[in-house]
Amino acid sequence: MIYPLSGLLLGAILGALGARRREGKGLDVAQWAAVGAMIGGLVGLFLLVFIERSYS
Repeated sequence: MIYPLSGLLLGAILGALGARRREGKGLDVAQWAAVGAMIGGLVGLFLLVFIERSYS
């Protein structure tokens, strides 16, 4: 159950860092962090489902 949460956190951090690197303003950084968190959460969720189904 930790995979989606860690995906959220990692995606938000990477999204925010990417927006900062492109010299985005505060709302740009927040938007990219939110998008990164959504993508990271989905990747973590699919990883969790894959792991759970492979061990059952």
